[in-house]
Amino acid sequence: MREGHEGTGPGAITPDGCAVELYSRLAVGDAPDIIEAAVPAGAHILELGSGVGRMTHPLLDRGFTVTAVDESAEMLERVRGARTIRSTIEGLDLGEKFDVVMLASFLVNTGDVEVRRGMLRTCAAHVADGGCVLIQREGADYHSDVPRERVDPSGYTVRIVSVEPVGDGVNSVRAEYEFPDASWAQTFLARPLTEKQFEEALAEAGLEVTEYLTEDGVWVRAVPAT
Repeated sequence: MREGHEGTGPGAITPDGCAVELYSRLAVGDAPDIIEAAVPAGAHILELGSGVGRMTHPLLDRGFTVTAVDESAEMLERVRGARTIRSTIEGLDLGEKFDVVMLASFLVNTGDVEVRRGMLRTCAAHVADGGCVLIQREGADYHSDVPRERVDPSGYTVRIVSVEPVGDGVNSVRAEYEFPDASWAQTFLARPLTEKQFEEALAEAGLEVTEYLTEDGVWVRAVPAT
């Protein structure tokens, strides 16, 4: 288990505390619609941190080609219809370029600055000329609106139970997921980024924001800096 990360509940748990069975159950929400509206039809998407294919499968259904990357073999076993590659994001070097590179699941807010830098370098290295990078970042109140809970229409409850500072601008976040027949918890380290800090991090990797795709600023489109 990665330092500062923990996961509990039924089934396999990945090094960052994610439960494979949990992520197989979580709803994908409107993310596929946001992605579809932001990129060309039929684009080849490099999905970094695909997990079990929660977004992979809806994107395939919409006619995209997807290469799914994840460090967990147990996660990738659940992906269907896409090319899969087992690797850390920061260690990936495919020698290929893609129409779209996607870094979702708030991975850009990792507590480890060097890991974030590596992830963004991977994004920049794999996006084709004329292509784009889609990033999902934490909302402005993610670390301040705590505790909070949301009941998904499908019947499960997600709670952000606590956010505790652990130094150097990093917080320890505890999330709980309750289903009628099972429950999971995850603790992970996250670094809040203001819009300015986020854009500076992208610039360091040679990327620049072209558009905030959602009103809350969570989904962002970026391109190689000119």
